[in-house]
Amino acid sequence: MKNTITLVLVFLLPFLAFSQKAEHRNLENKLAIQGYDPVSYIEQKKAVKGKKEFAVNINGAIYYTSSEKNKELLKKDPAKYEPVYGGWCAFALGDYGEKVEINPTTFKIIDGKTYLFYNKFFNNTLTSWNKNEAKLKKSADQNWKKLTN
Repeated sequence: MKNTITLVLVFLLPFLAFSQKAEHRNLENKLAIQGYDPVSYIEQKKAVKGKKEFAVNINGAIYYTSSEKNKELLKKDPAKYEPVYGGWCAFALGDYGEKVEINPTTFKIIDGKTYLFYNKFFNNTLTSWNKNEAKLKKSADQNWKKLTN
């Protein structure tokens, strides 16, 4: 009985996790990537929580950066630092063609760009992305074009 319950949970958790679609921006203040500094992914190779006093508005999205230096870098070249696919989960866009929330500490830098991933309830989509990155990236690129046109 215990094994059956465990098996059912292991099978259902990924589906339940992906049913939790949500904006990556807080609807009230349009806070992007849950307040994490988009510059830190590229320049520091890690996820760093930003600070409100170093906020930058890029096309209506508010990004918090962690320093004055990062704020200036983001303002100078937002395309370099903004996450791919609007900050949505890269795996979900590639596999399902849907916008799914992310965990801002789960990321990968590919060709100098930040890709973010869902990572909750024992479901780290970065692991799945890494198993078939080329195919998923191609599919995510195509799905993103459809969603943004």
